[in-house]
Amino acid sequence: MEFPWALECPKKEDLCAMNRLQVLFLPPPPHHQHPWEDDIVEAIGARHNLSFCDYKMPFASQFRDIDVVIDFGGSMGTRAMADVSGSVKLWQVLGNGIDHFELEYWRAKEIPVANCPGELTGMPLAELVIMFMLQLSRGWHQSQENLRNNVMHAPFGSELQGRTLGLLGFGGTGRQVALRARGFGLRVIAVDVRQVAEAERTEFGVEWVRGPEALDQLVQQSDFVSLHLHLTPATQRIIDARRLSLMKTDAFLINVSRGALVDEGALIHALRTNQIAGAGLDAFSREPPGFDHPLLQLPNVVATPHVAGQTYGTSKRRAAFAAENVDRIARGQKPLALIEKRDNVAEFSDFSEFVRQLKPLVPRGSAGSSKG
Repeated sequence: MEFPWALECPKKEDLCAMNRLQVLFLPPPPHHQHPWEDDIVEAIGARHNLSFCDYKMPFASQFRDIDVVIDFGGSMGTRAMADVSGSVKLWQVLGNGIDHFELEYWRAKEIPVANCPGELTGMPLAELVIMFMLQLSRGWHQSQENLRNNVMHAPFGSELQGRTLGLLGFGGTGRQVALRARGFGLRVIAVDVRQVAEAERTEFGVEWVRGPEALDQLVQQSDFVSLHLHLTPATQRIIDARRLSLMKTDAFLINVSRGALVDEGALIHALRTNQIAGAGLDAFSREPPGFDHPLLQLPNVVATPHVAGQTYGTSKRRAAFAAENVDRIARGQKPLALIEKRDNVAEFSDFSEFVRQLKPLVPRGSAGSSKG
């Protein structure tokens, strides 16, 4: 299928000014190959010499004279690869989080590393948050059981209008959640490490954005607590037993970020004892969690298998971003979204203009398109 997003083509004079680079793609496992591989080929293959790493062959010859490595999810690269990457000018992680990437080892090898900013996945993650909110507030599991048992007109649900959504993190995804929450009439509050100007709060319809010292206050006020943080030593288990105890008994926890942001044992206890009303989870401390995981056995949990960012749009946008960084290296420019140290992956940089440059197209076969 064709997706309705494509990056504006570089100007002819820009292409003439670029060197043609040697780019090596570290492909994902077979069940993840498409559309990621197709979009990388489309975005980069025509302008640079793109090759695919063969994990069964020696790395030294494959990495020789390579200018840029594109690492799917930041999870395919190994120390053995970094050891033979002396010519590499950029290691581009085709993903946002780097909690599973050995950044310090790459830094010791003086290999620049960049990730894909959160705004490239902000839209689909925000949509999943809204989906969880609707499922939880309308008693999704009970409604499905009732339907199977011919029980109609139950259960009763709650409306979103007038309820409070607390965003833990107000970066690329948090801002997109706030935009969509406004359409449902939700009151939105947020906590973030950065200072957010009044103009930005107004643009996204947020009542207040305060520093980390207001986290307990946010948890206490919110009917929905939604997590939008990178996993770092400072954020690991940031939602623990104490913070769960501060939540309203009819409140819901939503996590589409990283499982380890939450103390899962404490969450299981809170859900079993009705300390909180429920949870919507797209991420787990261990993945896959296994079908017998206690969280998946609870009637007040809705869950998905870490698919919040798995959309055709995400693949297109990340490929376009990787292509932009390859082109910047080719032009002798500094690449975007460089990660100097592990802590600064959590620092928000506004890439909304890059996303706006993505040109909308009509997908083939959609309403209003014509056959050629």
